[in-house]
Amino acid sequence: MKIAIVTDSTAYITPEQIGDLPIRVATTPVIIDGTTYNEGVDITTAEYYERLKDAKEFPHTSQPRLGDVIDIHQQLLDEGYDTVIDIYLSATISGINGTISAMARDNHDQHIVVYDSQITVILMGEMVLTAGRMAQAGASVDDIIRQLDVLRASTGEYFIVNDLQHLVRGGRLSNTAGLLGSMLRIKPLLTFDNDTHKIVVAEKIRTLPRAYHRVEELFTQALDQADYPLRAWVIDGNDPESGNAWQHDLQRQFPGVRIERSYFGPAIGTHLGAKAIALAWMRDLGND
Repeated sequence: MKIAIVTDSTAYITPEQIGDLPIRVATTPVIIDGTTYNEGVDITTAEYYERLKDAKEFPHTSQPRLGDVIDIHQQLLDEGYDTVIDIYLSATISGINGTISAMARDNHDQHIVVYDSQITVILMGEMVLTAGRMAQAGASVDDIIRQLDVLRASTGEYFIVNDLQHLVRGGRLSNTAGLLGSMLRIKPLLTFDNDTHKIVVAEKIRTLPRAYHRVEELFTQALDQADYPLRAWVIDGNDPESGNAWQHDLQRQFPGVRIERSYFGPAIGTHLGAKAIALAWMRDLGND
């Protein structure tokens, strides 16, 4: 058995991180004013956010093209990979899991396992990298899935957004919540609900400094409750200055935790808007 991993571009992992791991990435299309771009291929994150500011129509995203995913699987089969674990962003925000599950039922040449990360961005990216390292080391599918389950169960995240209308117009949040945020000028803390895995407003905070402080309190609670080490990422939507500053402050507050950096690329940035920022965490397997 030779195992490879396929994911979508919202994992936001770099070619340097992938290296020689058996990982392939299907790009996510983003559409701005009628023009389709392939995330991470023909538009950079910085270019995207510039065009987002000037967009005449609200941009939208599409799930990775089925044809692209089929081509990736065929290339892997040609390279001798008879088994593929597909890890995609949460099924609550994309239909890609269902699409590839249907494809897998018709593929009799390759064993395909579709795994719902129930999350996105670098938390999913770390699942993908972990699976890739395990596959390269010769682990079985069952062992990889068990480890993915461990990581998935340990995730936590809070997003601070400047404008709820991106989520409302993109269909990821109710109109009522969006209008309330605009009227009260609140800084809502968003998270993935543990039961539904949908994006929800966890709390409503009046100012940005208070929002930062509340996320830090929630992270402290997560550290206290976990009986294993955590690692964390500060994730920004085209606001690296704020992201770097928060990372440095968090590293000072939590010297025993690895605080790393990541970003919201075009596909996720479409729904969160520019200058969104988040703190996300999961089990640190390297320090277990």
